[in-house]
Amino acid sequence: MTQPVALTINGRRREDHVEPRLLLVHYLREVAGLTGTHIACDTSQCGACTVLIDGEAVKSCSVFAVQAAGREVTTIEGLAADGILHPVQQAFWNEHGLQCGFCTPGFIMAAAYLLKQNPSPTDDEIVRGLEGNLCRCTGYENIKKAVRSASEAMSGKADGVSGELVGSAAVPVEG
Repeated sequence: MTQPVALTINGRRREDHVEPRLLLVHYLREVAGLTGTHIACDTSQCGACTVLIDGEAVKSCSVFAVQAAGREVTTIEGLAADGILHPVQQAFWNEHGLQCGFCTPGFIMAAAYLLKQNPSPTDDEIVRGLEGNLCRCTGYENIKKAVRSASEAMSGKADGVSGELVGSAAVPVEG
C-alpha cells in the first residue's frame, strides 16, 4: 500500500507514491536521488541526516516522508546557489571543518539553521547549536571555527571566508 506525497525539495516540487513507513532520509536518497543527506545511525543520535523542513533543522531519520507532505525541504544540495557555495559550506571548506566528510552535510545544515536563528553566536552557543551532531574524526575545533567564519562572512565581514558577498553566498575574488 502506498500513499501520495507532494512536497518541495530545494525549490522543486515533487509528487511520488511511497509506503507510509518510508523515512524522509530514505525518500531523499532513494526516491529523490539526493544522496548528500547521509544515513548513519537511524536513531536520530548522530545528526548526519539533518535537513531543513520549513526552515527548521530536523533529523530526517526521525520523520516519515508522508509527514513532510506540503512542506519545503532543503538538503545540503539546496544550499548552494547557482553553483556558488553557501557561506557555511565555504567556511567548512576554508577552515577544514571536516575530515572524512560523512557527518559534514548534517553539521552544515545544523550550522546554517543556527546562524539563521543567531547570526553571531558565542562559542558556547555554537556548541549548544550543534550538540545533536556527532563527528568521530575531528576534535570539533575546526567545525566551531568554520561556524564562526561563516558568521563573519554572513554579517558582511569577508575576512572569515575568502571572497566578496553577494546576497548570502560567497563569490571567489578574481586575481
